[in-house]
Amino acid sequence: MLLIMLCCKQVRALTKREFWYVLFGAMFNVVGHHYFLSIGLSKTSATNGGLILGLGPLLTTVLAILFLGSKVTVTRMIGVILGIAGVSFIVLGGNGGLSGVSLGDADVFMAIVFQAASFVIIKKVSDTLDPRLMTGYMLLIGSVVLFALSLFIEPAGLASMATGSAGVWAVFFASAIVATALGHMVYNYAIGKVGAAKSAVFINLNTFFALVGAVLFLGEKIAGVHIVGFFLILMGVVLGSGAFEELLSGSRGKKEIGMGRQ
Repeated sequence: MLLIMLCCKQVRALTKREFWYVLFGAMFNVVGHHYFLSIGLSKTSATNGGLILGLGPLLTTVLAILFLGSKVTVTRMIGVILGIAGVSFIVLGGNGGLSGVSLGDADVFMAIVFQAASFVIIKKVSDTLDPRLMTGYMLLIGSVVLFALSLFIEPAGLASMATGSAGVWAVFFASAIVATALGHMVYNYAIGKVGAAKSAVFINLNTFFALVGAVLFLGEKIAGVHIVGFFLILMGVVLGSGAFEELLSGSRGKKEIGMGRQ
């Protein structure tokens, strides 16, 4: 990330205020999110994990309302309720009710809470700091902290990496460079441009690709509760993130322009 920004001549020193935002962003977006996500996915299915991650835009919207002064509307509240209902369908519907809730599901939920909080932090500092540069510093700081944590959580982890196959290493670098570095750079840049709530709607594609990948590469089965949960989350995100309201206001604006020309 920093090499990319260096080539674009965008790397600079941080101010004291920016440093604290970057530090908190790294602890939420990199350390907290990736720690709980990796732990959670080892205890639950990729299908459940991907669908729970779909709740991210709604959590981002709620935090944007609380900390960024985003407008509260009935439509958005309906969206939040639908999103919660969708996740409840997925987590409770296929695991024997509340007693069957996986700890992995809870960990994945915590991962998306940390990520949603980081989006609010990114938006607060995006006026003075390029979100792409912020992402580079966040990944640098966060990766150092995660590496230190790994030495305690998985002391045999470094030794096991020496026996990894070429395929495992290919997945490792693709995840690090393409998904994490470039993916975070583009998404955080979008947050700085259009806001946390509006850009969050597109993260719902993660849910779709997680379902497809779970079936194609992991051989997981998609049950009826997953389909129902997915559509509830999808409707919740469209309504809760403000995308539906923006679409309506855009349509009204075009009609008013057309009438004015007539």
